[in-house]
Amino acid sequence: MEWYLPVIWAGLIGTAVMLYVVLDGFDLGIAILFPTTKDEGERDQMMNSVAPFWDGNETWLVLGGGGLWVAFPQAYAIIMPAFYIPVILMLLALIFRGVAFEFRWVAKPHHHRWDLAFWLGSTVAAFSQGLILGGLIQGVTVANGQFAGGPFDWLTPFTVMCGLGVVVGYALLGATWLIFKTEGPVAERARRQARTLLLALMGFAALVSLWTPLAHPRIAERWFTPGNLALLWPFPVLTAFCGYMAWKRLHGAHEFTPFAFTIAIFLLCFLGLSISNFPYLVPPSVTIWDAA
Repeated sequence: MEWYLPVIWAGLIGTAVMLYVVLDGFDLGIAILFPTTKDEGERDQMMNSVAPFWDGNETWLVLGGGGLWVAFPQAYAIIMPAFYIPVILMLLALIFRGVAFEFRWVAKPHHHRWDLAFWLGSTVAAFSQGLILGGLIQGVTVANGQFAGGPFDWLTPFTVMCGLGVVVGYALLGATWLIFKTEGPVAERARRQARTLLLALMGFAALVSLWTPLAHPRIAERWFTPGNLALLWPFPVLTAFCGYMAWKRLHGAHEFTPFAFTIAIFLLCFLGLSISNFPYLVPPSVTIWDAA
């Protein structure tokens, strides 16, 4: 096998995952914000803003999972049993979210249970994705090429924090999408919500940035050795700059730029996590070449 083929596949899977996070993130975020209004017309407006997109957005998750199975079967065989419970929770929640999206319209005026399923399914899916992300960052126990940990290794204070951070991040994506795609009370309320959510997301990003190098020497070495620090310092600076620009745009009359800067924050955070863990596909022991 040529050395660069696993790198290309890792890049393709990483791109699919990032596209899923951004594209499905904003419609999950809209559902997370659903309980913030009781007005039926406003809820309809929120759902209609993502109606043409939400079904297609989920296909990126299929591509990412399928690509992992095809290109990196050993990593797939380790990750799935390590995160079996949050993966199943995520998939069931996404099913509830999808069913609620369709059934809510035909069940009117007795659709309140579907409103609940729409919000709960989306929130649980987002939180589960954060648990999986946090579990991968903190590391998976591997012995003889197989998962050797327990069924609840993924449940730690760090992973719970990551789960809450993903929920907040998706809610911010949803709020900035509503600023971009709607008008009137829905957009005005979303702008107010986005300011609070932006501060919360930047707080979670800073917490992860401090927690991971303190807990994992390999990540501290990656970021804080003199040579690497000179090369990598632009990433946190750019993340802070994008947060500042998003904050400024949220206090103006801008519609698209808050959404764009929020996407930029997600991209930079994703790149930062990739830099922290490369070349490990299953940190801290299985590289992309081991798993290919």
